[in-house]
Amino acid sequence: MIHKAVFLDRDGVINDNTNHVNQPEDLVLYSWTASSIRRLKEAGYLVFVVTNQGGIEMGYFTETDLNAIHAHMEAILKEENATLDEIIFCPHFKSKCDCRKPNPGMILTLAHKHNVDLSSSWMVGDFATDIQAGNAAGCRTIKIGAPDPDADHSCSDLKKAVDHILHN
Repeated sequence: MIHKAVFLDRDGVINDNTNHVNQPEDLVLYSWTASSIRRLKEAGYLVFVVTNQGGIEMGYFTETDLNAIHAHMEAILKEENATLDEIIFCPHFKSKCDCRKPNPGMILTLAHKHNVDLSSSWMVGDFATDIQAGNAAGCRTIKIGAPDPDADHSCSDLKKAVDHILHN
């Protein structure tokens, strides 16, 4: 079966990124995050998080710390009846890799693993690198925050991005 998906950046899209998230208690989800993810799932989308986490390579936190942050995030979402299909991250900052956005490696990996039709899928992010990765993978793209001329659409937050996805 072929699926449609929404790929979400983490920091600045589903959680407040005012302060760095280096431990579970640093994670503050936006009030609309769970309902937005739940609406996507109810509409038949797979929902993935694709996040650059170069702080691992830079030594700010470990992969074990990141796994604890993501487990905490999934527990919060579950309390509000929202689930993610998978979370994938790039731990690199200076190393050459094909997974760190703007490269599309994380999106392509998930698409292959979950049989995703990228042309009917979306990448939602708050940086140009998110939009570049989505475009390179063949997704439609939504930029959160200031408009990006390379994005298909721009919105102020994930709730409005989901409204756009579900009506287009």
